[in-house]
Amino acid sequence: MPSPDPLPRPLDHLAELAGPAGHGERPALVLREGTLNHNTLRERVALLAGWLAARVPERGARVASWAAKGELTCLMPLAAARAGLVHVPVNPLLKRAQVAHILADSGARLLLGTPSRLAALEPGDVPEGCAVLGEGEALAAAREAGVALGPSAADPGALAAILYTSGSTGRPKGVMLSHANMWLGAVSVAHYLGLAEDDVTLAVLPLSFDYGQNQLLSTWLAGGSVVPLDFLFPKDVAKACAAHGVTTLAAVPPLWVQLTEVEWPAEARGPLRRLTNSGGALTVELVRSLRGLFPAARLFPMYGLTEAFRSTYLDPALVDSHPTSMGKAIPFAEVLVIDEAGAVAADGAEGELVHCGPLVAQGYWQDPERTAERFRPAPAASRYGGTAVWSGDRVRRETDGLLYFAGRRDAMIKSAGNRISPQEIEEAALASGLAVEAVALGVPHPRLGQAVHLVVRGDAGHAEALAKRLKADLPNFMQPQHIHWRAALPLNPNGKIDRTALQAQLTEEYGA
Repeated sequence: MPSPDPLPRPLDHLAELAGPAGHGERPALVLREGTLNHNTLRERVALLAGWLAARVPERGARVASWAAKGELTCLMPLAAARAGLVHVPVNPLLKRAQVAHILADSGARLLLGTPSRLAALEPGDVPEGCAVLGEGEALAAAREAGVALGPSAADPGALAAILYTSGSTGRPKGVMLSHANMWLGAVSVAHYLGLAEDDVTLAVLPLSFDYGQNQLLSTWLAGGSVVPLDFLFPKDVAKACAAHGVTTLAAVPPLWVQLTEVEWPAEARGPLRRLTNSGGALTVELVRSLRGLFPAARLFPMYGLTEAFRSTYLDPALVDSHPTSMGKAIPFAEVLVIDEAGAVAADGAEGELVHCGPLVAQGYWQDPERTAERFRPAPAASRYGGTAVWSGDRVRRETDGLLYFAGRRDAMIKSAGNRISPQEIEEAALASGLAVEAVALGVPHPRLGQAVHLVVRGDAGHAEALAKRLKADLPNFMQPQHIHWRAALPLNPNGKIDRTALQAQLTEEYGA
């Protein structure tokens, strides 16, 4: 395959790639209520963009979506970009407190969502000046208005989306992505995965994540078809693969574990051409299971971070011989391993993974302090220069150029593919008034990667009340698997809570 075109374009131009002169009659989006071909997809994007531009005339204004996978959530990334707006996709699993924070922080002018989700919002959750509308109403209004907006002439460097992601401290922060970031991400992935117009992608990952959203963009760029799926049980994924002739399946390690434990009929396994993984490393045992279950499918282990979309992938030809490697840089990414002196680390030596190049995001929305911590000048060795993402992840590069993960420098919890802020859980526990002190930790778990454990100081008689309060205030993926009540928490020599000691105790007792 020739080298991918590095020229960025306005993101909404993706909708035009399968027009009348191309293969517009091929399926593009398979929904419960029917299938949209690429021509219809292009028309629906144009109508939704026209309605959005009229409803929110301020260019650069933020518009949020909070709904399960469907026509609205799949069209919004392109329609909002075409309308000159900034899309803020909200994870449908979040509870009202997190949604209220995202709406306020982003300054959203419009929220479109599932009526049942919108009904859960309380007075004060929606900021003044933000209109709220059900997703069905919005789609109907766009079709009724009948104003089709043509392809934009947006500056590829302009802001197109804000994706909210948890950090190791504090509430979710909004990562600012430009048209170019998202366009080149789609081009890069479509290229190294070898996507084609006859590919069918089963979109099981949340569209509020960059990994999930790229399922749409890279597949459509290649002229392929996307089948969005919100599933309850792993067997539903296998059934969908069989029903739709799925060729591409992306997941995170905990889901892969579950998928290897269900029955896969031949009609589900046969069409699969490629499996992709991110959100955590695959174990050697899991790689073997996947290779045994899907021998004809190429397996792509990948590493990424929202601040730079994706950094590396491992060539499927090397998976059996190097199952623990992160691989090498994806197209348009420059990945350096930098030592404490700021120089490129020697082969075999640990250093910090630094991502340079045009996939680097524009920083955190209205958060210059945290932006300055993560987005810093590129190392002197960079061929791109400019701003780089200093990941905080420790890696090493061997003599063959392959990278290997060594560990994280911060306290981020990664559970079931979700990045979880310990501080967000701790703040929720303290805000309940039922805990005097609180520490959230990630403990190794065979299925989740890490399980959330919460250690609190307070009256254990409040155990049931605290668990109930957390279930009301935090999304399911943030819920502690265990809450440990202590009369006192260990302190380090500086008088601070000794998180390291607590981590060691819990890992020894509960770790995988």
